[in-house]
Amino acid sequence: MMAQLSEDCFATGGELLPLSDALALLEDRVLPISQVEKVPLEAANGRIVAKTVLAKNHVPPYSNSAVDGYAVYFEDLIPDQETNLPILGRIAAGLPMKGDMERGGALQVFTGAMLPDGTLDQGPDTVFMQEDCRFEGTNVILPDGIQRGANRRERGEDVTKGDAILQPGRRLRSMDLGLLAASGCTDVVVYKPLHVGLFSTGDEVREPGDTLGPGQIYDANRIVLRSMLSSLGCDVDDLGILADDPEETLKQIEKEAKSHDLLVSSGGASVGEEDHVRSVLDTLGRVDIWRIAIKPGRPLMLGTLRTESGPVPYLGLPGNPVAVIVTFIKFARPLILRLAGGKEQGPKTFPVRAGFRHNKKKNRREFIRCTLNPGHDEFLVANKSGRQGAGILSAVTLADGMVELPENLEYVESGQLVDFLPFRGLE
Repeated sequence: MMAQLSEDCFATGGELLPLSDALALLEDRVLPISQVEKVPLEAANGRIVAKTVLAKNHVPPYSNSAVDGYAVYFEDLIPDQETNLPILGRIAAGLPMKGDMERGGALQVFTGAMLPDGTLDQGPDTVFMQEDCRFEGTNVILPDGIQRGANRRERGEDVTKGDAILQPGRRLRSMDLGLLAASGCTDVVVYKPLHVGLFSTGDEVREPGDTLGPGQIYDANRIVLRSMLSSLGCDVDDLGILADDPEETLKQIEKEAKSHDLLVSSGGASVGEEDHVRSVLDTLGRVDIWRIAIKPGRPLMLGTLRTESGPVPYLGLPGNPVAVIVTFIKFARPLILRLAGGKEQGPKTFPVRAGFRHNKKKNRREFIRCTLNPGHDEFLVANKSGRQGAGILSAVTLADGMVELPENLEYVESGQLVDFLPFRGLE
């Protein structure tokens, strides 16, 4: 659910809201709206943890050898010289030794083999790597200089039974599932996927493959957004294209709000005579955020629709396809993850050198689509991937990511260090 936000700054002609302020509002006021469910590990990848996960056993569950070699008592080693010990036996992973190990000998062990207890103590505490040893008959000759506890993995050194291993809000990755499995978990409580209704707006927009009339274009935005929403784990309903008809737009949005957790559209969010989304939000709910100071990216609208079952958030993205991609990555993505229960941090940037000069408007965050190339020092060089217009999709497909220019910057010199946001991992 989303707490009501002040609209004082968002009136037409008012001051643009900085992106950082808009993201801070999301962080502060947007809460999960999804229900929870328990799913098996094999169905949990990409899902968001809803309940703290406690380890059901130690990892590793027993002390074991980290290498193939020979386990000994450190106290049996002769200081500053080689030690000659009889080989008492052999144990492999999954085949533990029967009984305890006595002092005064060595035990051949293999990686992962359970180290036995001793007759009076915890058992052998040090393991020599096999390649460091020599042999004389049934004895092994061990070199000097090893540290006590070498190559021994202690019971619970990774995870202790009862430890909180995953916290609510974490979006599960394959390695997380491995930790859950190793800790004895067979299922996990997660948030249910957001049920998202997606549509485009505009009389000029047509489905790919249709015959285009004068002034018409194919709908690329819905294809892009459906893919990006699905990559975040959303359950997406494709609602097609809404014509520029105010009554039909109101009727359709009101209908779909009743059966979805979130509605997302592209186009129609500006203030033109044929842009009807804003007026629908004013009629059916409220506008929370509008006109963020980014390029490309205006207009972008976040609002709340009133329904009998409760408030439903509405996200109106720009009509230009590059602006759709930029605003989705920088604004829609964190919004959707928070609504879905996530606490994932935003995508991380890293420094590169600009391979271009650029003028920008102050007090606006700007994103330049770029390719990366090796530089003459430790930094990569970012070069513009083509024309930077909000409708130039080819510049995005050629790009490795975007250079992010902050609000206070007005000019970029070639060679200047700038922040780079890679596309990889955000598709």
